[in-house]
Amino acid sequence: MDLIRHLRFFVSVADERHFGRAAAALDMTQPPLSQGLRRLEQHLGVELIHRARHGAVLTPAGVQLLPRARLLVDDAERFLAESERIAQTRGTVHWGAAAALPDRLVTACVTALRGAVGADGAVSTTVGTTVDLVADVRSGLCDVAVVEHPALLDGVEPGPVVRLPRWVVVPSDHRSAGAERPTFPMLAGLTFAAPPRAANLPAFDAVRDLLRERGLDATITTARDDRALLAAVAAGASFGLTTTPPTATPGVAWLRMAPEAVALRVRVVRRPGADAHADALDRVLYRERLR
Repeated sequence: MDLIRHLRFFVSVADERHFGRAAAALDMTQPPLSQGLRRLEQHLGVELIHRARHGAVLTPAGVQLLPRARLLVDDAERFLAESERIAQTRGTVHWGAAAALPDRLVTACVTALRGAVGADGAVSTTVGTTVDLVADVRSGLCDVAVVEHPALLDGVEPGPVVRLPRWVVVPSDHRSAGAERPTFPMLAGLTFAAPPRAANLPAFDAVRDLLRERGLDATITTARDDRALLAAVAAGASFGLTTTPPTATPGVAWLRMAPEAVALRVRVVRRPGADAHADALDRVLYRERLR
């Protein structure tokens, strides 16, 4: 039987509490609706709706099963809407970029993908957390994505790890900003402004371990992107890591500290069949790698 169609009958009758109104809502007549609901009940082996004289009443089994039926019907509708979107955007490559990537690198990746899809194709960009981007690639919402390493990558195909330059940013009036050889212990007293741990647990813990190995056990404060990070640093109470190259920014100083250790490690992940797009992105990352 068409289970989703018959579950839609059940949900509609439960919502309207009346067979006639439910049939009208479904743009059908009442007899096939009633017959379809009977067929569903026989298939499940339970009575879902009690036919009352002046309407329809949920049975105890119907009350228990209605929430699950709603979820299935809603998911089916979302599935159809998403498949329609994919069909309409055929020829478009959907890719994702981790929020830690600098703007210049994001636009370089878009340019490379435009070359890969050709004149008739298009490029759609999503910027988000590594956790969300991996989920998007796994589900097919994204063809490829550039994510942080390390990360949990079950269900996607990963490429090689590439290291990108990253700088330590501190308040411009902090003592480390004027030091000839700044060290991490000099940052004691500043909070570490970083993306939330839930955005990518393995990478978050790797950076915190690195700071501790260098003699700094910093208190963490949340900065979801570079704008929030630089604002926190300019406020005078925080330091952080950024892939944005040194620029003239009031209240902020860029420090080149342990470049090999603090480098941002990234990699391309892809869905099956997106090898050409992944290769295009990997070439961009390779050109930008830490030298």
